[in-house]
Amino acid sequence: MIASALLRKHRLIMLVSSALIVLTAIASMGLGYASLSFDRLIPVLLGQGTFPEEFVLFSVRLPRILLTLLAGMALALSGSILQSVTRNDLADPGIIGINSGAGVAVAIFFLFFPIDVGTFAYVLPFAAFVGAVVTAALIYVFSYSRTRGLDPIRLVLVGVGFSLALSGIMIVIISSAERSKVDFIAKWIAGSIGGADWPFIWALLPWLILLMPFAWFKSLQLNLLGLGEASAIGVGLKLERERIVLILAAVAAAASAVSVTGGIAFVGLMAPHIAKALVGPRNQLFIPVAVLLGGWLLLTADTIGRNLVDPDGIPAGIVVSLIGVPYFAYLLVKK
Repeated sequence: MIASALLRKHRLIMLVSSALIVLTAIASMGLGYASLSFDRLIPVLLGQGTFPEEFVLFSVRLPRILLTLLAGMALALSGSILQSVTRNDLADPGIIGINSGAGVAVAIFFLFFPIDVGTFAYVLPFAAFVGAVVTAALIYVFSYSRTRGLDPIRLVLVGVGFSLALSGIMIVIISSAERSKVDFIAKWIAGSIGGADWPFIWALLPWLILLMPFAWFKSLQLNLLGLGEASAIGVGLKLERERIVLILAAVAAAASAVSVTGGIAFVGLMAPHIAKALVGPRNQLFIPVAVLLGGWLLLTADTIGRNLVDPDGIPAGIVVSLIGVPYFAYLLVKK
């Protein structure tokens, strides 16, 4: 039973988080290299703008805002599930190598397979998912002990090792590719969202529509896994089956985001931590808050990054890392 005061606090935080997203989205629509004043936003949204205004809003800024928001939500969802399943507050799909595995698969697919422009955006998440699943399986195998089960500390160490190894593989792969394709991959690795377009949004949205309700449905199992293996087994939870299913859900969420936004880390680390500090460790409460905060964090980082330097800006992945690296170091020392 959850106290009514906590539920009221949860609803208030959800409302504030949603308001922050709306306000940041409005700011992002009005700020940028191309001129589109704030007093023209509503007329343009209602179809009363000039062609340049409508092009800037509907073809450039709005797709980028929605894609960034959805990707941040997916990364936060992945981090929330991973932290509960592994009982490790440092678990993040970018830190433990899942994003790197998805990135290598995307690079191989983009560089060496024939690409149909019409289906490229929709096939990309599946290619990323394959790479992320293979990487997650290897990390799980090397982190698992027959006597102690899944070792949370070992998981992070093995994941960091895989991330470094996969970064080396990525360099080898792109070193022999065409210059034009290398430029695209380089921007993608840095977490640049400059190529956002509507097909990428339609490719990412179904993954979130499926995975967010699934995570909420599995919140009880996630709570039990967070208590420890002995407690989970004691109440009859089929430990390995639930763990594998939930890790696959986390991998799918991370891979779908990485496939369209590139290598962005630390969103899946920070958003769950902030959410737990606000509403506590119950998954049914903190996961929805973390999802909203993850979308807001990445949207804020992208808005800041693209307005710091004209015309291309700074990739969102770099802006997030400037905040995330010190935060990760703080958690590492604290834990």
